[in-house]
Amino acid sequence: MPKTTKSGDAKKSELPSTLKKSDAKAQRTFAKAHDSAADEYGEGQRAHRVAYSALKHSYEKVGDHWEPKDEKGPSDERSESGGPNPKGESAEGVNANATKKHLVDVARRLAISGRSTMTKDELVTAIKKANRRVSRRGR
Repeated sequence: MPKTTKSGDAKKSELPSTLKKSDAKAQRTFAKAHDSAADEYGEGQRAHRVAYSALKHSYEKVGDHWEPKDEKGPSDERSESGGPNPKGESAEGVNANATKKHLVDVARRLAISGRSTMTKDELVTAIKKANRRVSRRGR
């Protein structure tokens, strides 16, 4: 089912809950990428993966919504390798390629305790868990 209207705006009723709480550009990015992928590959899981991949290029997940990244580009090992058989693990929308300072700031906003002593990998894992918890509550 198309995620955009004829005018190109995202259909809010068709968006995942985290995108409903995000800005209009994030919604359009996801919706247009999804519609294009659905035309190419058919409706289903692959179209959703393509849409999230496009979204994660410019946005990162913070809690229960998506925020613009400071720099566009792949957000984790998996998105860097790309292709039909990507290597590495997904960071689930966390910008794992960001600086440690940025990750500590995100962790502070999500009230993650012990963040100042965590390594970069530990911060990514803690932010992923916090994002899942906040998103679950918001549904």
